Order: sequence, then C-alpha cells, then structure tokens
Amino acid sequence: MEEQYTISEKLKKITYVLMGIGALTFSVGLFLNPAQSWANFLLNNYYFLSLSIGAIFFIAIQYITQSGWSAMFKRIPEAMGGYFPVAAVAMLILMLGSHSIYHWTHSEQLADDTAVAHKLNYFTIPFFIIRIILFFAAWIYLFSLLRKESIKEDLNGGLESFHKSEFYSKVFIFVLALTFSLGTIDWIMSIDIHWYSTIFAVTNLVSAFYHASAFITLVVILLNEKGFFKFLNKDHLHDFSKYIYILGIIWVYFWFSQYLLMWYANIPEETIYYVKRVQGNWKILFYLNILLNWAIPFIVLLPNKACKNKTVLKTICLILIIGQWVDLYLQIMPGSVGEFHLGIIELGMFLGFLGLFIFIFAKTLRKASLIPKNHPYLEESMYHHI
Repeated sequence: MEEQYTISEKLKKITYVLMGIGALTFSVGLFLNPAQSWANFLLNNYYFLSLSIGAIFFIAIQYITQSGWSAMFKRIPEAMGGYFPVAAVAMLILMLGSHSIYHWTHSEQLADDTAVAHKLNYFTIPFFIIRIILFFAAWIYLFSLLRKESIKEDLNGGLESFHKSEFYSKVFIFVLALTFSLGTIDWIMSIDIHWYSTIFAVTNLVSAFYHASAFITLVVILLNEKGFFKFLNKDHLHDFSKYIYILGIIWVYFWFSQYLLMWYANIPEETIYYVKRVQGNWKILFYLNILLNWAIPFIVLLPNKACKNKTVLKTICLILIIGQWVDLYLQIMPGSVGEFHLGIIELGMFLGFLGLFIFIFAKTLRKASLIPKNHPYLEESMYHHI
C-alpha cells in the first residue's frame, strides 16, 4: 500500500502569505520595539523546534519499545524533523539580538554581581554559539540517519533498516537527554540569569514530547479527513489520546513539583521567578497555562468515548498548541521584555513561523510515501485493535 502526499497550491499560497506577514511584522518590530521582536523571534523558533524535538523523540520511543500501532503514521513526525536546519539558522540569527534578551550579555553590569559571577565563564557569546552548532549538528546528523534508514526500508524491505533505526533511536534519546537539557538552559532558563531550577530542562523535554504528540495526532486526523490514512480507526485515536492524557499528567507533575518546592522553601533566589508571574496581567496567563495544558485535556479525555472522537481530539490538540505557546511566553517574556504585551508583534510573528514550519513540514512529507510500506509492523498498525 502506498500513499503520496502532494502540496496543494492553496496551501502553498497560505504559507507564503503567513511567512510574508511574519517577515513584515519582524522588520517593523525591530524599529518599534527591538527587545519585544527578538524575544518573539526566540519564542516562536523555540516553539517549533520543541515540536520537532518531541516528534523525533516520539519516533525513537516507538522503535525502542517496538510499538506496532503507530507504524503507519511515522512519516508525520519524520516530516516535523525537517525543521531542524531552519531552526539552527534561526538560532544563529538570534545572536544578533542576544543583547536585547539575555542579561548575561551585559557583562559590564554583572562584573560585581557575586550571585552570577561563577556563571559568566560558561555564558559567553562565542561559547554560546559553539554550543548551538554542536547541539544542532548532533540532532540533524542523528535525524538524517533515522530518515535514511526509513527511506531505505521502503525500497529494500527486510529487518536490517528496522534494527538500525532501533539502535539510532537509543543513541538519539541518550544524546537528546544531554543536549536538549543544555540547550533549554541556554536559550530559556538563562534569560533569568539569577534564577535556576534543577528540573526546568526535563519539564521542557516532557513538554516537547507532550505537545508534539498532540500536533502529530492533529495532523493524522486532518489528513484522514482529506482521504489519507484510510485504515485510521478508533483504537488508533484511543492510543493517541492516551499518549496525550498520560503526558499531560507527567507535565503537570514536573511543573507543580518545581512550583511547590520553591513556594514551600520560600528562598528569595528561587521565588523571584514566580513572584512576577503571579502578579498583574501575568497572573492570568499563569493560571491559563495550567488550564490549557493540563486541566482541560485531563477532564475531557477522561471518558473512553471522548478519546475516540475525532472532533474532541482535534479540539484538545488545538488547545494544547495554544497552551504550549502560553507556557513558553511565560518562560521568556517576563525576564526579557519585562512588560506584559500581547499584540500585533506576537500574532504576526507566530503566524510567520507557523507558515514557515508548515511549508517545511509539507515539503518534507511529500518526499516519501505517506505509508511506510515495508515497515515490519505495518500490517499490525493498519489492523490495530484493542
């Protein structure tokens, strides 16, 4: 069985328009409010990078656990990995605006700050750039190995490519545990240079896996409604929803653990991070974050009947897509821009990066058969039944 995805002219035009809106918004924003524009540049690039990381993590988990139910859909997360090179270039471009985002780049102001003096040998622009290159080189290389074996499997069949993919998946998860943790500390946690959390990085890794699973689910359903994935059934939907449901519980566990420990200890160096985020307009987003990323999915997906309903699942996935943006907005904006602001720059730049991500995703998706026809678990996936 073979299905080939093609990009419609309508979708191309939509992505061009969205990218145009994003480019125009960013250009104008650099003149009106450079700090806000660069912070949104980081927010949106990290947002879609996080989805890509989570997607390849999803693939790796399927290989390592030898899961059969998901084999039919693996081209979706593979296509999301196509954003890695674009994200790498964007992160390097971000260095042009690093002075507007990261307080540690103002070394002259921190010279006598004993609280962060020990961090400044690590947080230097040259070393920061080197780490960006190393992290992305590792991700792109390992993803290319997985993708190469996936395409080779389509051509040759057999189990050789499957076993290689399983091995590469183990390596990828090991490398990712280190590199994405350090990357998250670099790009997000170091914005609040005086603050630290020992579980911040793992919380964001769980978030990447969580929201990527929601994005994969949404795309699978949308493509099914367009005539693809004809073998998609309610048991597939049930498994997708359980991934989302369980990861939502894990996400809120780490989020609440971080918050509760700092609230209970009440140490100024730790509570400074949350004090600002539970005051003023930030407070609305603080509680909205929990509502969108945990409470609503948890309650709605609790009944088995809801887990197998396409409309319900699509709605939850869209809520989570918004929820991740709210979560990252709260992580980035208070420490970089400092003032609460939701307006044209936020909307325009999100639409621009969304258009870019969809364009790259669609281009990658069309390069291979939508159904991995020689995957050893393909038949099990097609006729999956709980």
